[in-house]
Amino acid sequence: MGKLFYKSIIVLLFLYVLDFSGINTYAQLSSINAPILKWQYGGCYSSWCETGWYSSPAAADLDGDGTMEIIAAAYTLFALNAEDGSVQWRAKNPAESRVWPGAVVADLSGDGDLEIVIASGSGYLSVYNHQGNYESGWPKHPCSNELRSLAVGDLDNNGDLELVVGQAKLDKVNVWVYEHNGTLRSGWPQITDTEGSAAGIYNDNIGLGDLNNDGKLEVIVPSDTITIAAYDADGNALPTNTMYHNHSGHDMDYWAEVPAYIDLAYEIQGWGPCYEEFTPRANFADGPANVVDVNGDGVNEVVAIGNVHNCHTSPYTNLYNTPYILNLDRTRFNAGGFDWTTPPIDTGAPVIENYNILESVESNPVTVDLDGNGKLEILFASYDGKMHAFWLDKTEHGHWPFAVYNASDGFYRGASEPLIADLDNNGSPEVIFSSWVQKGTKQTGRLHILDASGNQLQQITLPYAYKNSADWNGVMAAPTLANIDADADMEIILNSAHSGVLAYDLPGTANARILWGTGRGSTLRNGLLPYGDLSSSYIQVNDPSPNAGDTLRFSIALHVTGITLADVSITDILPINLSYAGNLLASKGTAHELAGTITWQGEVQPGEPVTIGFDTIIDPSITYPTLIVNTITLDDGQGSQFERSAAVIVNGLLQFLPQIFR
Repeated sequence: MGKLFYKSIIVLLFLYVLDFSGINTYAQLSSINAPILKWQYGGCYSSWCETGWYSSPAAADLDGDGTMEIIAAAYTLFALNAEDGSVQWRAKNPAESRVWPGAVVADLSGDGDLEIVIASGSGYLSVYNHQGNYESGWPKHPCSNELRSLAVGDLDNNGDLELVVGQAKLDKVNVWVYEHNGTLRSGWPQITDTEGSAAGIYNDNIGLGDLNNDGKLEVIVPSDTITIAAYDADGNALPTNTMYHNHSGHDMDYWAEVPAYIDLAYEIQGWGPCYEEFTPRANFADGPANVVDVNGDGVNEVVAIGNVHNCHTSPYTNLYNTPYILNLDRTRFNAGGFDWTTPPIDTGAPVIENYNILESVESNPVTVDLDGNGKLEILFASYDGKMHAFWLDKTEHGHWPFAVYNASDGFYRGASEPLIADLDNNGSPEVIFSSWVQKGTKQTGRLHILDASGNQLQQITLPYAYKNSADWNGVMAAPTLANIDADADMEIILNSAHSGVLAYDLPGTANARILWGTGRGSTLRNGLLPYGDLSSSYIQVNDPSPNAGDTLRFSIALHVTGITLADVSITDILPINLSYAGNLLASKGTAHELAGTITWQGEVQPGEPVTIGFDTIIDPSITYPTLIVNTITLDDGQGSQFERSAAVIVNGLLQFLPQIFR
């Protein structure tokens, strides 16, 4: 039996302080209240409702009267009173046909008035004014098949917006670009001398973004083939890396010529052994693209979800959905220790692919920073019955993926594209999505709220089909998060299959921070991050265990993901026992000190951190061990504020603790 010895040691009182000098130190356990149904059946008729399909709704003050409208599309376009869901106006599209992509709400011409854009069946692209009447020069009819993809953005950086649409037809000519006034943009549709494959666009696939940092947007077009087409604003095909060039019979000079095999070697040579053996490769018929900076270095990449199949079988056997991350030159992303030269494999086999039983699950990617480390995670729903979240290390952390389908229920369930928002502004965002159920079950879908680790926080059963007008219900379209009424809290708006448009109140969300607030990221529906996210910013101190009278230097680092934030501000009211000691320096922007309050204001760009530093002196009269916490408030200029803290223990105590030896 061993002997017990005691040793005198010095310990600091860090029992209270876990890590105040790091990132997200203010985060608390999430406390999300259950959503409360505000109204339902928006846009319905006396005994039935139009099917909302995958068209995400929008919220906006269309007429500038200070109150919000809800804009939703099914087979018609309607504007609803946000307070009670009553119809303010309803407008038909030319063929009175299905609207698949989300309704776009934007000021197309820059004149201060909002327009509404929908793309619908029979090949019609329509633009309406805020009263629901056609704008001059609209609608347009570029093709006769359904338009399932719609993305809007300022392609040429000239101050007005262009409209990009894609058709659901096996045709190499699949994309059109229109100016805001209805004129077909020069170089479009797809230029005739582009080599490679392009085919039907069967989901809201088109993504826009600046890949080469020239201020203009590229157009990324996944379609029903094993390649992804990519063009500049004028319709010129984007070139590829020389690794794809000069292969006998397989020169791949442009994006649309490079096949997406799982095995990179097959991709480089341009073909795989489909006729001889099991060979996985990806199809992008319904795999949208996002253009985002995944690792925070200031350079954008393309993220697209591929449907991986075995091309050795006839017909092909679908295996799983997986993300691809691609660089400007079509090479696979591999930087900063994150190697995507092989994407994640075997992520989950399909449980059902028959839309006569369960309407199709569309794997729209959502690219946001879930954990506040300045790098983006990739979330998507899959036909394996789960909601996935992949980190850049190609794994799913925490409790991801989250199972939406449970075999014990006795029926299938699918999940929508998710929203991401820090509802309680505690530093850790929530994931919000809807679900729908198998046909013929008389069941309905749910509204799901998860934490950033994939744990379920709330699950609400959605209304059943209106007046038994259908034998199933739920919501296939991405929800929309907005404050639509006079109170300070946010609401969730849902465009359902058979109960019209719904609105749920979210108590306790007055300070919510939205990261991805509607289908395809914003009401431009283009897959771009619509917000700047400062959650990876922090404050730290040079010495966590100083003595009274010592000089401390605090350093603040501002990191943003998403878009550039032009009007960020910081306020630091120094706590008691600390006094300002000078040496206030900022790498960018304007910093001031007045009466013990440090302020900073300026712009923060992705990939270009801003640093601010200053000195303080600890009160020399402190004699007891004292905790000092210095907390800064950050305002992102988008309507959100949050805090970061750094702490020190002054005059740590001598403690005598037992140490056991055997």
